[in-house]
Amino acid sequence: MPWSAPSDARTHGPEGGRRRPAGAIWFPVVLSVLVQLPGVLIAAHSAAEDPWTLTAVLVAVASSFLLLAGRAHPGVVVVAVAALCVPAIALTTGPPLAAIPLAFAVVGAVVRSARVWAWWTVAGIAVVGPVSALLLVGRPEAVIRPLIIALVLTLLVGVGEAIRGRRERYRDISRQIAARREAAAEAERLRIARELHDVLAHSLSQISVQAGVGLHLFDSRPEKARESLEAIRAVSSQALEEVRGVLGFLRTEGYPAARAPEPDLARIPVLVDTYRRAGLDVRYDDGMTSVPPAATQLALYRIVQESLTNIGRHAQAATVSIALRETGEEYVLTVADDGRGIPGADSAGTPVDGGKGMIGMRERAELLGGAFSTHETAGGGLTVEARIPRQKTDAA
Repeated sequence: MPWSAPSDARTHGPEGGRRRPAGAIWFPVVLSVLVQLPGVLIAAHSAAEDPWTLTAVLVAVASSFLLLAGRAHPGVVVVAVAALCVPAIALTTGPPLAAIPLAFAVVGAVVRSARVWAWWTVAGIAVVGPVSALLLVGRPEAVIRPLIIALVLTLLVGVGEAIRGRRERYRDISRQIAARREAAAEAERLRIARELHDVLAHSLSQISVQAGVGLHLFDSRPEKARESLEAIRAVSSQALEEVRGVLGFLRTEGYPAARAPEPDLARIPVLVDTYRRAGLDVRYDDGMTSVPPAATQLALYRIVQESLTNIGRHAQAATVSIALRETGEEYVLTVADDGRGIPGADSAGTPVDGGKGMIGMRERAELLGGAFSTHETAGGGLTVEARIPRQKTDAA
């Protein structure tokens, strides 16, 4: 059954993806600071001769903490980190350790859809970086370092795009899975509602008819009144078993409720006999030569049950003819009465007053790949016809 337990809020995010551990936001900050510590020590060693380099390096280290705001404001963070790191990149020699927080900021901005900010920041470093290096260092070869860093950052933008694309695909898959689960759950809810409608509508209608017969004959023919009471007891007991079986699906913990076997074609004669005892002349012609799948048997039984319920409640018929045949690749069921039809039904046989019986019968046939139709019976009344392909064996 497609009902599923809700996702664990501690492990799943609102979009269906898994949340990162609580400390993951600190990872780029700690890594950036640790990687830049050697540069701080080197700059501190020569601070007496070059205090500006130490200041620039410390500012670059401090910019690492701006990464904590990267999830909320990725565009602003990448620009701010670039502005704080460029002086250290221009003044230091050796490995460009000050570019580490800038690399994290660029990738984070692209992943979080601030791609325009990231591209303009890289372009700004490619232009402003060489000029700053030339002004601060005074050597022409110093412009090479910022250009190389700008090239590496361009490659990192591509890395960020790949990560972002992967996340988007994962989110799309998660949304599709959630939508399929929701559709399956909705289909199951409709199935349960359809089963409950068929069981309760038929059973309550039968109980009402039998109670009316019992009250009418209570004084004149008490033995017939007794038969009506026995019929009420049998119908209500069967209805309780079927309702208990349907509701048993809804239990989510503990042991499942005991279920009665689903109705099949073998129970149609019992159903017919119930209406005969109520005074309706029902003729049942079983022309089946094979055993249909369980889903088909259940659908055909419910269509017969709902048809008899409608006839008993609305048609005021005296006779009903039920025929079940195999023709080619189809199972064909017809239920014809000589009453006054279903009040308010349109040309397709669907009640315009919002009745669910005809709709449920049509849904049962169509879910198995079949068709459902109604037409006027010759001489008056209504004929219900359901056709279900023999090759459709899977239950919907």
